[in-house]
Amino acid sequence: MLRQVLHRGLRTCFSRLGHFIASHPVFFASAPVLISILLGASFSRYQVEESVEHLLAPQHSLAKIERNLVNSLFPVNRSKHRLYSDLQTPGRYGRVIVTSFQKANMLDQHHTDLILKLHAAVTKIQVPRPGFNYTFAHICILNNDKTCIVDDIVHVLEELKNARATNRTNFAITYPITHLKDGRAVYNGHQLGGVTVHSKDRVKSAEAIQLTYYLQSINSLNDMVAERWESSFCDTVRLFQKSNSKVKMYPYTSSSLREDFQKTSRVSERYLVTSLILVVTMAILCCSMQDCVRSKPWLGLLGLVSISLATLTAAGIINLTGGKYNSTFLGVPFVMLGHGLYGTFEMLSSWRKTKEDQHVKERTAAVYADSMLSFSLTTAMYLVTFGIGASPFTNIEAARIFCCNSCIAIFFNYLYVLSFYGSSLVFTGYIENNYQHSIFCRKVPKPDVLQEKPAWYRFLLTARFSEDTTEGEEANTYESHLLVCFLKRYYCDWITNTYVKPFVVLFYLIYISFALMGYLQVSEGSDLSNIVATATQTIEYTTAQQKYFSNYSPVIGFYIYESIEYWNTSVQEDVLEYTKGFVRISWFESYLNYLRKLNVTTGLPKKNFTDMLRNSFLKAPQFSHFQEDIIFSKKYNDEVDVVASRMFLVAKTMETNREELYDLLETLRRLSVTSKVKFIVFNPSFVYMDRYASSLGAPLHNSCISALFLLFFSAFLVADSLINVWITLTVVSVEFGVIGFMTLWKVELDCISVLCLIYGINYTIDNCAPLLSTFVLGKDFTRTKWVKNALEVHGVAILQSYLCYIVGLIPLAAVPSNLTCTLFRCLFLIAFVTFFHCFAILPVILTFLPPSKKKRKEKKNPENREEIECVEMVDIDSTRVVDQITTV
Repeated sequence: MLRQVLHRGLRTCFSRLGHFIASHPVFFASAPVLISILLGASFSRYQVEESVEHLLAPQHSLAKIERNLVNSLFPVNRSKHRLYSDLQTPGRYGRVIVTSFQKANMLDQHHTDLILKLHAAVTKIQVPRPGFNYTFAHICILNNDKTCIVDDIVHVLEELKNARATNRTNFAITYPITHLKDGRAVYNGHQLGGVTVHSKDRVKSAEAIQLTYYLQSINSLNDMVAERWESSFCDTVRLFQKSNSKVKMYPYTSSSLREDFQKTSRVSERYLVTSLILVVTMAILCCSMQDCVRSKPWLGLLGLVSISLATLTAAGIINLTGGKYNSTFLGVPFVMLGHGLYGTFEMLSSWRKTKEDQHVKERTAAVYADSMLSFSLTTAMYLVTFGIGASPFTNIEAARIFCCNSCIAIFFNYLYVLSFYGSSLVFTGYIENNYQHSIFCRKVPKPDVLQEKPAWYRFLLTARFSEDTTEGEEANTYESHLLVCFLKRYYCDWITNTYVKPFVVLFYLIYISFALMGYLQVSEGSDLSNIVATATQTIEYTTAQQKYFSNYSPVIGFYIYESIEYWNTSVQEDVLEYTKGFVRISWFESYLNYLRKLNVTTGLPKKNFTDMLRNSFLKAPQFSHFQEDIIFSKKYNDEVDVVASRMFLVAKTMETNREELYDLLETLRRLSVTSKVKFIVFNPSFVYMDRYASSLGAPLHNSCISALFLLFFSAFLVADSLINVWITLTVVSVEFGVIGFMTLWKVELDCISVLCLIYGINYTIDNCAPLLSTFVLGKDFTRTKWVKNALEVHGVAILQSYLCYIVGLIPLAAVPSNLTCTLFRCLFLIAFVTFFHCFAILPVILTFLPPSKKKRKEKKNPENREEIECVEMVDIDSTRVVDQITTV
């Protein structure tokens, strides 16, 4: 009883609101436009988000805390290592992979000379500034001898060139560790790619060579110069490529990912314009019909205008509040398109059900009473689900900003549909009542006048007048609409046919089977190349990196941050125990053996031992690159302790297998907690990988919980709680199918796909809730009759919004970007699966599942008897006969 009272009360409120808006249409049409223009002027403060890590790395990450600890112990600019990617932060750098189109040996004389020539050209790059030209020597990271640190592969190639010049044959390159003539052992696993080896790891050939140039960025001026140097570095490599066409070079810098991430917006512009044109055309066609008076093409266009105004308003608010644009915002217009268009088409569908002889205000009030309650509930669902995603509970900043922007846009879209689109409906209602042409607003002449006009004139001004319509035909005025005619005359009878139902059930079982198969193969995607444009240097470099340099994982820093007794044999054994399973680089094992030797041959006390340790590291050439890996501290009694130390390890996992890296990170974390030695592990990529799975699933998990909560709460607002039960089951079925087919379509579970899944919850409720509500609330007749009725009432609006949505998505598939590719596949699956449920699954299943639609029979009561007066019947013979008839 309470539900019915609330339901009627809300319908009455919306009816009065519609009547009020119809009384003041000019104000409600102009106010949204003015607000949008004023807020849209804030685009003068338009900013683009520069930090990809800020957007896509988990905000509350243990890896970030570890990075801060590492930076405090071993500042980046004090690094003296010649190891690839051994820094705590990527910083500024330039990187290039050199390979050949014909899989040639890059270690032969020709290619060696070519690479060294490229190295010389890179070191001579100049960045002009007022009064000074900066070169690599001015901004590079320096060694102890004040020379620039370069990759050890350069020294290897130089020694190889000298050996050939002097005809020495005793110089051999081994893989992944080789020895230079000064006795140093250097790691080349990330600098030589596509390696073929002889016995004893001697390199026979290498298909690719990678060079890295690290830059300083200690202040704003230095950072600006380094950024320009990176740009010049890419230009130099491209020019070198043109003059040496037989080799292929893949440049990459610290700015490449950010630039290629934002490039998606630029390459999407013309495709989005095409999408807009197609949607406008389809919206106009969907609202048109042969009757020129009752056709509503302007309402299709104005529906898109109201959505655009809401999106512009939301963007203006984001700009005014200091928000920054990023490429993930490309999905916001499609979120708005799916929700906003269905709301406008539902209002138009309700308008068709009103009587034409009513006043426009009464018709508008009836439209609001009929359609605004369901539209308000679905809008509330959007706000709650995206609101949870915009809350601090979301650990991915890109997801949080996207949800926040979507929330604002959806809220204003709701207000603008109520005001702007509602007033537009009022204006077109007056045009219809005055029998004016729906496009040209010209008075349509009577049929007798039209007969004297040309054929083309009669075709453009075809209309049905009320005096030409009988009372029984009045309700069928809009049946000439193509979609209305298709649903009412053909589809509703076909889908509810007894012979069609078994095939639909069979298709649903096949759908569930394939969805389950895909669901069991869901994989998490933390590869940052999935968010950039395809024809970019990020994709080219990443492809080459995985092809030639995926034998070993990135270099992992192993940091001991406590003062331990390095001279103690048991401590040395403990340290070695936790490095099993890695390829040891940095000579750390030799370092421990050296400690053992000192400990055995000398019985020095602790103070003298640490002094000897420090002096040995300062003098021993084999440990020269370890000088900054040991941090000494002097106590009050001049005793010296080792405060912290580090080594670098390369795991025997493949870079292309992300699951192995996840497992490795979790294993090392557990070891750091249980080990006797206090240590942490770190690599810059851990910032993106750390807790990515839990951070990624949190928005979807929280949104699902909030959606279920809102469905439970709204059970007291809707007329029957069984509606929410069916909605919940439908949402689960759709989301399960989308996740499964998304995986089969090679879409990983990343930030973009999770946002689409959150949207999928709301899109399903948008389209299925009115159908289910009409069916559940239906009384008398049969289930089949009410399924047909629900499709006739709401099916046209669903079809109209679906056609416009799909037409708008199609150009998105052609955008050369991985981000938009993921966006298209997810949104297309959501729309297709929801459409499949609305027009096939639900109409069939509801015909044989609850609620029951048994016809209620009234009890026979004496009070229900109807008495009929006596009727005098006169026969032929004028004999009067009285017959009394009583009916029950």
